[in-house]
Amino acid sequence: MNISEDIKPITYLKSRAADLLKQINETHRPVIITQNGEPKAVLQDPKSYENMRNAIGILKLISLGEEDIRAGRVKSQEEVFDIMGKMLKDKME
Repeated sequence: MNISEDIKPITYLKSRAADLLKQINETHRPVIITQNGEPKAVLQDPKSYENMRNAIGILKLISLGEEDIRAGRVKSQEEVFDIMGKMLKDKME
């Protein structure tokens, strides 16, 4: 992988948008768009974007769980199963 292939000036985007979209969808690598030599945007294929958003969501849930552990907001496996069993029993009645 050559990262220089993934950095394009905005003029390239303007003149070769179809080629750029083809590259992104074939390689599944994001492309950094620059303006006046400065990075200004990132283009990414939809599936990779969705995967990234899902991964961020999972990491956020893990972080929240770690906060709960540090704060002592935990239950044993047995307690959780008891609570769930009672909830299911109540729904069945």
